[in-house]
Amino acid sequence: MSPAQARPGKVVEVPAIWIQGAGCTGCSVSVLNGVAPDISAVLLDQVVPGKHLNLRFHPTIMAGSGEVALRILAENSAEGGAKGGYVLVVEGAVPTAEGGAFCELGEESGRPVPFAEHVERLSRGALAVIALGDCAFSGGIPSCSPNPTGCKGVSAFLASKGISTPVVNIGGCPPNPDWFLGAVAHILLRGLPEAGELDPWGRLRLFHGKLVHDNCQRRAYFDTARFARHPGEQGCLYLLGCKGPMTYADCPDRQWNGGTNWCVRAGAPCMGCAEARFFERFGPVYEKVTDDRLARLREV
Repeated sequence: MSPAQARPGKVVEVPAIWIQGAGCTGCSVSVLNGVAPDISAVLLDQVVPGKHLNLRFHPTIMAGSGEVALRILAENSAEGGAKGGYVLVVEGAVPTAEGGAFCELGEESGRPVPFAEHVERLSRGALAVIALGDCAFSGGIPSCSPNPTGCKGVSAFLASKGISTPVVNIGGCPPNPDWFLGAVAHILLRGLPEAGELDPWGRLRLFHGKLVHDNCQRRAYFDTARFARHPGEQGCLYLLGCKGPMTYADCPDRQWNGGTNWCVRAGAPCMGCAEARFFERFGPVYEKVTDDRLARLREV
């Protein structure tokens, strides 16, 4: 049953299929360590009143494996009659070189199935696709030059296949658990985001609508030109490579580890991980962004 077919007084089960490509599994680790709500509440309780997110497939945490797991994947996707009724979560970039041979998920009749093939199949029948983390969002570190595996972000990959299923991008390396849970709740409660609710990169403005620099706890140091010259010093971290002035994320307000702390408050410069291809565009991490580099970044 799709969210649109909800009946009064009934709890609608919304299947979620979570697949992993070229990445480090850090996005899964981050989401599994969510605090409010924690992952058990997300999986066992109703995310929003009347709707329960039922995680049917996740390669890292599910008990099943092999043919059993792949049968579950097929039964809960468009192949099993669930077209338009499930949310697809993609973690990791999509390798496309050599027919996708650099990343495979299971076998069919003895043939290894490329991860790219799964993404293409599952995306066509999904209610929406959530590209979780920078690798799925923009290709991330796996897509850095020279990119021998031909890694792409989910949106770019789907566009190359002519697939128009809505995609909600979530930046971060890894993303904040709240960004993922908030995106899921938004889809279940209000439906697919409208154009004005997404930024030009397809991210929810709710989480990526303001610069880190705007609400940074060290902003007063920047305004009075008090800059730290070495790690551990008081002052703005801009000279030590902070990318807060060009990164859209609510880290200063939301913080991490259940609102305990975040990068800059802990003394480390923001590395801009919520932005597309941050590692290639913003690196090195501890090097100040010069005017000529900033101009190049704006061209992307």
